[in-house]
Amino acid sequence: MHPAPAPRPRPTPYPRPAAGLEVRAVVVGDPGTRDDPEPPVTAVADATDLVVAADAQALAAVTAAAGPAHGDDAEPVPGLRSRRPVSRAPRPPRRRPAWYLAAALVGAVGLGASAAGDHVARADGPEPVSASVSVAEELGIGGSDLSAPAEAATLRSDAVLLGEVTASRTAREAEEAAAAQAQAEADRVAAEAAAAAAAEAARPRTVLPVAGGRLTSTFGPRWGNLHAGIDLAAPMLTPEYAAADGVVLEAGPASGYGNVVYIQHENGDVTVYGHMEQILVQPGQVVRAGDTIALLGNRGQSTGPHLHFEVIVGGPGGQKVDPVPWLQERGLAV
Repeated sequence: MHPAPAPRPRPTPYPRPAAGLEVRAVVVGDPGTRDDPEPPVTAVADATDLVVAADAQALAAVTAAAGPAHGDDAEPVPGLRSRRPVSRAPRPPRRRPAWYLAAALVGAVGLGASAAGDHVARADGPEPVSASVSVAEELGIGGSDLSAPAEAATLRSDAVLLGEVTASRTAREAEEAAAAQAQAEADRVAAEAAAAAAAEAARPRTVLPVAGGRLTSTFGPRWGNLHAGIDLAAPMLTPEYAAADGVVLEAGPASGYGNVVYIQHENGDVTVYGHMEQILVQPGQVVRAGDTIALLGNRGQSTGPHLHFEVIVGGPGGQKVDPVPWLQERGLAV
């Protein structure tokens, strides 16, 4: 049984610098020997040296792992024909195209930067997470948890706005109804006031004490005495009216008059009404021209149903005058 053959010795590479690479600016390509007018390519470091250095480091690692290489001082392996090492002349490096060298340089620089960054990241802390994480995920809040309160808040906001609109409309309608009612009340009061003013303007200021009465006796001497008034004959219980606006001074029985009423007017004059069957006013009562104060009769010193009417100028203690001219001055004819 033959022993296992020893591994073949690998050719010793020609010495090349493996460490301490010098970074320098070189011009790749010979512009003097190129036929095309393309300008030379400038690189930051010699890419060929970088590639050679990487090969040397890899070979050294393999050699160290396999043991000492077979050479002049190597111990022969039994059963294996000795073979002299073949010395090969170093082959000059082949010039690579400019674009290849530039790509290799860029890749090497990028690889170094990536390794350095990876080392720093591992030294400083845990490896960063590449995927983006939202604040909601960090807080443990799901999308449904966010959308539900937002939707509820929106619904509440809409409900509040709708309530405000409804309340505003209700308040506005109430205000309009109140304003319309107030306006209607004001119109009614104004209409009543206008009607009252019209009635007051149309109301006479002086009237005859008996409507349709017949003059049966005038003012002057009669039977040896002064008849201080006029007599207006009319059927029994004919209404008797206040001759003008005024206040009732007396109302009741009186000697010779049977029943009597005294009314004082705005200018101070006093009118007297006698012989009535029934008195319808009382002292202190305010009356207006044309108000019914009594019903005609035949009480006292009377020869038939009639009204005895007198006028006292200047008040109760004033002068008695003929009522006919006093009525005519106020537009009334007897």
